[in-house]
Amino acid sequence: MGDLVYTFDRILGKTEAGDIGALGSKASYYGGVTAVEALDTYTVQFTLAEPNAAFLSTLTSNYGAIVDKDVIEENGDLMRADGGTGPFTLGEWLPDNYVTITKFSDYWDADRVQLDGITYFLIGDEAARLAALRTGEIDFASLSATNIAAAEKEANLNVISYQTNDYIALGCNLSTPALQDINVRQAMSYAMDRDAIINVVFGGQAVPCSMVPPGLGHWSLDVSDMELYQTNVEKAKELMEAAGYNDGNRLTLKVAAGLMDSIRQAAVVLQQQLAEIYIDLEITNLESGEYVDIWGKMSTPEAGFDLMIVNDGAGTDPNRSIFFFGTGASANVFGFSNERVDELCAQGIATTDESKREEIYNEAQLICIEDCTKICIASPMKYFVTASYVEGFAPSSADASNFRDTYLAQ
Repeated sequence: MGDLVYTFDRILGKTEAGDIGALGSKASYYGGVTAVEALDTYTVQFTLAEPNAAFLSTLTSNYGAIVDKDVIEENGDLMRADGGTGPFTLGEWLPDNYVTITKFSDYWDADRVQLDGITYFLIGDEAARLAALRTGEIDFASLSATNIAAAEKEANLNVISYQTNDYIALGCNLSTPALQDINVRQAMSYAMDRDAIINVVFGGQAVPCSMVPPGLGHWSLDVSDMELYQTNVEKAKELMEAAGYNDGNRLTLKVAAGLMDSIRQAAVVLQQQLAEIYIDLEITNLESGEYVDIWGKMSTPEAGFDLMIVNDGAGTDPNRSIFFFGTGASANVFGFSNERVDELCAQGIATTDESKREEIYNEAQLICIEDCTKICIASPMKYFVTASYVEGFAPSSADASNFRDTYLAQ
């Protein structure tokens, strides 16, 4: 229990590590926790500042994983040390080459785990990964949708898919005067052909979504019939013209892309689509460090960009999904602020009536969709390809690395 209490004290910034990020913010995961106390060897008591209907679901997140106080104090952090409670523990790590994990003998359900260990190799090129699978050099790999068709043709390979809780979106920097006009923001949504983006970026294996993607089940709204999700170039042009733009007065916007191929590819497709409605995008592909730095400034002129394409994760509860839209929330980087959305989030977190919560978050989603500060595009599938003798691997949006029941049937 000592490690559990230490873990949450660390999340809340109460240890020598200080503030380790946004996890302890009220709008994120555990900011409503005022105290954590071990009552006995197997009982812990959390004291919350106020009712929090999302609390149990947030405890299932990896962000609440229990860490080993002694390991952290010895190493400073867990960047190169193992200090968790899962079925495997860190073995050998050769940077930029491979890392091994081995079965954790003190895991609480160790008899269930059948693999002695796993070795992860860094193979950046997907074609090389697929070739290694074909030859039996590796047993398992992640692949994008563009390579799944080839994998499905292989008799000795199995393809495993699941709907993620991730989504890509186009965010508007509201410090840009042109983007303060809702006509311009909505015009971009109308101009988007999301199916075309899905086909190019995800090989057709994604679905249009709101900020609460379908992976969250009944919390997600069906956006397929929503007006702002229908491609309507004429409507988009009307809105742009109402804002003062036309072929003789086009709007040039700087868009930041980076980190992932999907983000960069989406930028190119959007550049083509928005050109039809008097908007010219200037794309800059950023390296990871610069992208993250600018991401944190995207409600200010200091960002140097008007738009940013992002890949966000919706978490395990709709409250976390709307976290990206709460006034002052650390992940609300585009400057969106709506008093009603803030009220709804406060109501949604305070009630345990699930049907009432669904009504509340549905209303919040509709407001955010209509505003178009962050224009959600699509939520992709993810794929793993395994050798045919790999059994028991069952990834999900909540746990994509679930190897507890995996074994090799050889």
